[in-house]
Amino acid sequence: MKKIMSIHCALALALLSGSVSAAQIYWADWTGNNQGSVTGSFTATGTITTTTATVGVTYTNPQGIGFYQASGGAYYYSNGTDGPAGTSPYTSALVDNRPATTDIVALRYAGAQTLTFSQAIANPVFAYVSLNGNGYAFDQDFDILSFGDPSDGNACGYWGCGTSYKQIVTVNGQTEYQLLGTGEPHGTLRFTGTFDTVSWRSLSNEYWNGFTVGVQGTAVEFCAANPTAPECNSSTVPEPASLALLGIGLLGLGAGRRRKL
Repeated sequence: MKKIMSIHCALALALLSGSVSAAQIYWADWTGNNQGSVTGSFTATGTITTTTATVGVTYTNPQGIGFYQASGGAYYYSNGTDGPAGTSPYTSALVDNRPATTDIVALRYAGAQTLTFSQAIANPVFAYVSLNGNGYAFDQDFDILSFGDPSDGNACGYWGCGTSYKQIVTVNGQTEYQLLGTGEPHGTLRFTGTFDTVSWRSLSNEYWNGFTVGVQGTAVEFCAANPTAPECNSSTVPEPASLALLGIGLLGLGAGRRRKL
């Protein structure tokens, strides 16, 4: 097995020290025509609009997908409530709001896939739906922020309840961070830092498991709001055009074998 991702974080942004409160997440607006199952190379595009910028996002998957929902259709991020005390599987102490639209990329095939952003973004968050028959492997560590488990005070997800966990293993001498689950996991995870590419690998074929992606802001916005962060001083923060931050892995979104469009 080859190493999944090569990540060069020229800029690693730290969270503010002290108290941390839930932040608004700006979620991707996927565009284009809705598509059914695609076997072979698939590309989708969208935008993420923050307070001061519109960031382009491109998703590529050489294996194909289960389906692509860019407008209309079922709202798979339902159940629970938003806000600091929200009970949604997608909200937490760090995420104030779940995806507001029905946009989702539904996966089906094992293999690598990539998200590319038109400029570096800060603290990307993945919302994943029903990760019951799949898993995701990253060579970058991540934090699981929330999932639909009533025992933790959260509502179940669209397809039911489940838990998520991280497994750290060594594959061919390399550390691998795996997102796995039990039952019907719905939730969010986050990578801390700034990136312009996010890559991960689906561990198995399963129809279907879906996701969308959001950000806390662009790298420039984050440093403007957090000028005292160690990595946000003028000598270490490059201009936007020179931000060359390569990938992380993430998210998966799950789905059940039983479901149909």
